[in-house]
Amino acid sequence: MASAQRDLYDILGVKKNVDAKELKNAYRRLARQYHPDLHPGEKKVEMEKKFKELNEAYEILGDEDNRKKYDQYGMNWKEAEAYERARQQGGGAYPGGGPGGFTQGGADFSDIFENMFRQGAQREGAGFRGFAMAGADLEANLPISLREAFTGTRRALNLSDAGGTPRSIEVRIPAGVRDGERLRVKGKGAPGRGGGPPGDLFFHVQIAPHPVFQRKDSDIVVTLPLWPWEAVLGTDIQVPTLSGTVRLKVPARSQSQQRMRLKGKGLPKRTGGHGDQFVVLDIVTPETPSSEEQQLYEQLAKFDHPDPRSTLLREAAND
Repeated sequence: MASAQRDLYDILGVKKNVDAKELKNAYRRLARQYHPDLHPGEKKVEMEKKFKELNEAYEILGDEDNRKKYDQYGMNWKEAEAYERARQQGGGAYPGGGPGGFTQGGADFSDIFENMFRQGAQREGAGFRGFAMAGADLEANLPISLREAFTGTRRALNLSDAGGTPRSIEVRIPAGVRDGERLRVKGKGAPGRGGGPPGDLFFHVQIAPHPVFQRKDSDIVVTLPLWPWEAVLGTDIQVPTLSGTVRLKVPARSQSQQRMRLKGKGLPKRTGGHGDQFVVLDIVTPETPSSEEQQLYEQLAKFDHPDPRSTLLREAAND
């Protein structure tokens, strides 16, 4: 994993004591800068790598609990989490020590599950001999992208059982899965004892934030920048969706924060169909207008327009 090689705070360009709001702002700023769609050609591959690294870093630091674990254990926080959970359930410890004995450099799913399966087998072997006992259920977090939640996907995870024998488990992630949803893979947990059935494997889905698409249940919200003249005169422009770009006709005299609906362009629903995508118009002005543009704005200022703040001032005075 790219983010295992560097400090996650460095990847996001922030200090370790950064608050949640500043962290989110830094992530969004860099996500826009490195978004692959903005870098066609040879740079696209490099930007995809940086963009993935950025998302992996924010996925951890953007979650308060995960951030605390990362601050304590570094890139081995997932191993530490698995160790603590198994220790609390089984009252034992892994051979060779606990989280304090972890090596630096990060952990993949194989590292996590190898320890979890070993601990599960130890716990089951501690029962009464001669009795069939079901294997323990195992749980872990499964990070995915918003686009994977939209399309659905499959993940092949390479695991090792208690005896060190490698095996592969394929996890199917359904389209429309929700953040925090708990997925079950039956019979893929710790092995049973004395002929007892194996436990189950549970995954908690963690959908990484996206710099463009904001999820609201089954709907998607996108903020769309517009120039003032586009809002006044109307325009026909391209809008990104999770299934590709579409054309959107923005009517004349549109206002900032006005919402436009793209029916069926949201996430799949379990009951069938899709949610919608809502486009929020955001009127922006040129940061460095030319002298000619400046003169045009000065001419516009001479027109007699109603005060746009009159309602605001009136309502503020009547509370």
